[in-house]
Amino acid sequence: MTVAVLNALLRPMLEEQLPQWLEPRWYETKEEALALAPDAEIGWFDFYAREDVCAAIERAEKLKWLNSLFAGVEKFPLALMQERGVLLTNGAGINAVPIAEWVVMGMLAIARGYREIVRAQERREWLRKAPGERLLMGSKALILGYGAIGQEVESRLAAFGIEVSKVRRSSGPGVLGPDQWRARLGEFDWVIVSVPATAETEAMIGAAELAAMKRDAVLVNVARGSVIDQQALTAALAEGRIGGALLDVTSPEPLPSEDALWGIDRAHVTMHLSGHSLKWGFQVAARRFVENLSRYQRGEALQPLVDYVRGY
Repeated sequence: MTVAVLNALLRPMLEEQLPQWLEPRWYETKEEALALAPDAEIGWFDFYAREDVCAAIERAEKLKWLNSLFAGVEKFPLALMQERGVLLTNGAGINAVPIAEWVVMGMLAIARGYREIVRAQERREWLRKAPGERLLMGSKALILGYGAIGQEVESRLAAFGIEVSKVRRSSGPGVLGPDQWRARLGEFDWVIVSVPATAETEAMIGAAELAAMKRDAVLVNVARGSVIDQQALTAALAEGRIGGALLDVTSPEPLPSEDALWGIDRAHVTMHLSGHSLKWGFQVAARRFVENLSRYQRGEALQPLVDYVRGY
């Protein structure tokens, strides 16, 4: 029997679908997971704290395959896992639909001044003039990172009449290459970042990129806080050098209460909530896991498999 150590939250979705060759051992607490980890050939150790994830993996010396709901892999001890030959499948694309809807929600809220409308209601004040008269239709958006999230965002923005360009290595209509997008930043009303967090993408939006953007452009980040130079962004927002920022991610997280971003009206901080649709995410993750179990037994490639060299 192959031992799989799994989170008990997934038990109602998984148990009846698991093959007979698998012996599931369910944990409800971190302590139970750590106790079970040494016997795991297959593991699913998704904890909020990186140190807890690493502790479980370090104890799982028999581990051959680790599955995760997380799309980002920064919580995992990648060097150790690569050294041990552990396969890692992640949650790439699982939350693409909720995140794409969140992006559209935030863009509409900024364009139409919805934050001011909410504040007016709280004051019981009847506004005579709309606080935002900007339309999505006819605007231009650049998507940096054209994976599952970027593709879902594009389909929704196109429906609003937004002219969408995206950055990717392969050519095509509306495509900018990795060497082209910086020179074109001044053309876009919305710059949407959904790249993986790697050494290559760290601080890819810095002071120079912010200076190249239109003065009323809005930066949207649903990637990781590390892909933006947050100090440079804070200064640009405070000084009104760009129109605004919709930041689902920051550096660090949680954002300290004393951080200047909280007090800047042009900053919309949404606390890394864009992908939070637990029922949807768990259902998709469970289905993927069961499909990968069949591949694992047959010796076929698992999907999506993290490339340790690329870091995603």
